[in-house]
Amino acid sequence: MRRIATILLPALLSIGVAAPARAGGMDALAITEAAATLPPNQFVWTPAADGPGRVSVLISIPDQRAYVFRGERLVAASSVSTGSDDKPTPTGTFTILQKKEQHRSNLYDDASMPFMQRLTWDGVAMHAGRNPGFPASHGCIRLPTAFAKKLFAATQLGATVEVTDEAYVAGAFLPSGDAEDTARANDYAAR
Repeated sequence: MRRIATILLPALLSIGVAAPARAGGMDALAITEAAATLPPNQFVWTPAADGPGRVSVLISIPDQRAYVFRGERLVAASSVSTGSDDKPTPTGTFTILQKKEQHRSNLYDDASMPFMQRLTWDGVAMHAGRNPGFPASHGCIRLPTAFAKKLFAATQLGATVEVTDEAYVAGAFLPSGDAEDTARANDYAAR
């Protein structure tokens, strides 16, 4: 899969970052291109992200981005910080197993993990946290706080989160939501 081009699009960046509420007319390609230029702790959230439909999330480790879908429509994107080389974020298809608005880590010195959405029972979750623009966590997926809060409100238990070591290209890689993939990922997480 080819990596999305890092094209500087000031108009999209100002729409998607400075005033996300005005980004309603953005299509998947525009969201993807805006996401490619996002600095750490920034995101694109369109009004369609708050609309009806099943929510799924695609985390691209090489992109250091989260892509949010309503059904098959890309509606939001964010910078992320995934696991470092010595504590990598596992790849696969996961479901949100637990949600907790104010959570503290029982593994890492009682660290705050706001808007926590657990993906595995052994400690991998999406949550608000330091987002330096490169892999720096102990395996979790750190999100900008404002994005983590919006995503927390938009998702439900059982929502699909696909974590991949491939770059994302608009329309070419959609979260599968396949029950067999989810079962396999949860079985891996239980080991």
